[in-house]
Amino acid sequence: MSSKDRKKYLVSMHIDRFRHEDIDDFLALARGEGWISERWEFEFLLAQFPRGCLAAWDDGEPVGYVTSIKYGESGWIGNLIVRGAFRGKGVGSALMDRALQALAGAGAETVWLTASKQGKPMYEKLGFTAVDVINRWEGKGSWRGAGKRIADSRNDILAMDYAGWGDRRDAVIDAALRRGSLFCADGAFLISQPCGDGIQVGPWGGESVCAARLLNEVLPEAGKGARMVLDVPIRNTGQTALLMGKGFSIRSSALLMYRGKAPAYAPELICALASMGGMG
Repeated sequence: MSSKDRKKYLVSMHIDRFRHEDIDDFLALARGEGWISERWEFEFLLAQFPRGCLAAWDDGEPVGYVTSIKYGESGWIGNLIVRGAFRGKGVGSALMDRALQALAGAGAETVWLTASKQGKPMYEKLGFTAVDVINRWEGKGSWRGAGKRIADSRNDILAMDYAGWGDRRDAVIDAALRRGSLFCADGAFLISQPCGDGIQVGPWGGESVCAARLLNEVLPEAGKGARMVLDVPIRNTGQTALLMGKGFSIRSSALLMYRGKAPAYAPELICALASMGGMG
């Protein structure tokens, strides 16, 4: 499609808020892309930042979606997807522009996202810079004992998460705490969450030595049990040998990118992300 035709198409296209009744359609598109996405995530995002969750419409039919969330002075854009027949028409860029406007209007000074290598050029044109690679690891394991929910640990967890990302992400951490099981030790924390037919490991953070010790304590055996997935910054080099030693392997990779104010990002304190790409 030529640039002129693309402009004509975008004039006729309508962008509005992502609705609850659109979730099933998005999930069907996500399954086609092999994404790990669940209904709770969209319900959470729609409740937290509805003006940044958007759908593109063509003749009354949704043809693309994007979600975003604002926390502290930062924001995260996730779940950008366009129906196959409508790609190459500027739909994705238009959705990104609107999501960025919503985040800027809410005061986000830094915006994060994860991107495929194919998507990198588009995001660079929008001012994003790659700062890390996120590897998705997968394996099997079972926890030693039940996870704990300790109210007094919340402030410590938020402080450790802040040390890694340079911002307060209370809503994201609280959502993980509500859904998952918490494992704590001096200098580290780990939350396991249900994820499809398996378990997501993350958020997981803290000093590398403490975080490794915690995982060894709560996941003593690997290679059997539930399917486990986790997203790990490649710049946290201490986790590679640990996960390989437990039989985990890398299944895919994405670029971690940001735009705006340079973040106080400390990947050595981030062992696994809090979500599977939709909110960091």
